[in-house]
Amino acid sequence: MSELRKLAKFINHLDLDNIPKTVPGAAKLCILDSIGAALGAANNELIKNIANTYYYIGGESQAVTCWGQNRKAGLLTGIFLNAMMGHLLELDDVHTNSKTHIGTVVVPAAWTLAEYLGCSGKELLEAVICGYETMSRIGMGFGVSSHRNKGWHVTATAGTFGAAAAAAKLLKLDEEKTISALGMAGTQSFGLWAFLADGANCKILHPARAAVSGTEAALLAKSGLTGPEHILDAKDGGLFPATSEEYDLSMVSKDLGKKYELMYMDNKPYPCCRSTHCAIDAALAIKKEYEVDKDNIESIEVATYLVGYKQCGVSEGSINPKEPIDAKFSSPFTVACAFIFGEVTLNEFKQDNIGKPEVKDLLSRVKVVPEDKYTGQYPGHWGCGLRVKCKDGRVLIKEVIDASGSVNNPLTNEQVKSKAIALIRDLYPEDACRITDEILAIDKAEKIPSL
Repeated sequence: MSELRKLAKFINHLDLDNIPKTVPGAAKLCILDSIGAALGAANNELIKNIANTYYYIGGESQAVTCWGQNRKAGLLTGIFLNAMMGHLLELDDVHTNSKTHIGTVVVPAAWTLAEYLGCSGKELLEAVICGYETMSRIGMGFGVSSHRNKGWHVTATAGTFGAAAAAAKLLKLDEEKTISALGMAGTQSFGLWAFLADGANCKILHPARAAVSGTEAALLAKSGLTGPEHILDAKDGGLFPATSEEYDLSMVSKDLGKKYELMYMDNKPYPCCRSTHCAIDAALAIKKEYEVDKDNIESIEVATYLVGYKQCGVSEGSINPKEPIDAKFSSPFTVACAFIFGEVTLNEFKQDNIGKPEVKDLLSRVKVVPEDKYTGQYPGHWGCGLRVKCKDGRVLIKEVIDASGSVNNPLTNEQVKSKAIALIRDLYPEDACRITDEILAIDKAEKIPSL
């Protein structure tokens, strides 16, 4: 039996009443975290400009809610914008074993399609769970390090599958049509890390296009278009061998229905690339424990895994950030902010802060290096070691193997809820708690509410 067929059977048969009771609760937190991150970005100028463009080219339909925009749009435009918002702040969830940001793809695709179809909250949760289980397993199957080191962005390449799985569940596709949806999702896989080279801000296009492409794949399958069952492993054009030297097809169905990968999600406390978070934790810990003043720092070395080094320590944008997107993918910048401000929040990534002389001075003394120890532990652990050489002769060292918010160092449910409320409150100051409570009770909803 093909791996895609095993996924299709799982998607077809998943029923909220027949899975561990902890899974729906975790799914609701994932939905809340994802929607919070999206609503926190709703007033962003870039999002507003893109929304205005897409309202005019997306047709006349007013079928679904564009989150936080006080306007409705056609189904695919709504999914596109909602997914794009979810990734903009770099606060969306992470499945570390597959290196995928699942929530920003699966939640907008599932919620928006469920609203369009008039589905219940129970049906939404089932679709979200199917999307998380599918996307995480496809992501792990790619072989995380090899796939990334070839330049692929797995949130996009695996994301099409996650969205297709969620949409197939909501559309009630049978096994054969679900296989076709997944096959067509795979032939639309895309997304490259080239934006890092010059600080282009198109990374948010990746989850947005993945969410739309996956949904379209399911809609096309429902309409009778067929997709390849062996999209992953075909000798001519199989996705895994085409994009990785270390793929593992067995990961796609390993423990499927027994171990729920949705239970192993990271929640990001800092609004920047997850590969910077261990270094931020280490810097904040050293600053607090040793009361280190920025003016007493001679040099800082961040030792990390190869992917973290390539992603956040070696490009021109990470070494000399000029734009917010550069800063969010810069370990030197984020470590400097931790020592200077004692926190790393959305405020630190505002344009005015990026060019501050004190920030530029300290980040110039930060060097990021790859270390085999951490590369060998990746992707199970995204660790790093921080070495601070002080002008008074002290050498301060801190190692963080699992960042705050990770599976091995998790945020509490209340912290996840507080994070969402804070993001939603910026847009809806009077209704943030009510919206949060509605999302956490979504399983009781007869129909998906408009946000």
